[in-house]
Amino acid sequence: MNFMRFRVLIERDEDGIYVGKVPDLPGCATEGRTKKELMKNMKEAIQAYMESLKKHGDPIPVESVQISV
Repeated sequence: MNFMRFRVLIERDEDGIYVGKVPDLPGCATEGRTKKELMKNMKEAIQAYMESLKKHGDPIPVESVQISV
């Protein structure tokens, strides 16, 4: 199985809820009451997003990569 890494942007809203978004996957976002809950939800959201892409035959829209030098 191939693993991919995605950058997740995390913010807290006015109610203290953590909100996570994946810039490389348009519309892929979720929330959680704690960072731990957010990360669990984020993993599930990314997996569901990837399954939907695969189901519809769409490519993974990766626009940024990380390079170690």
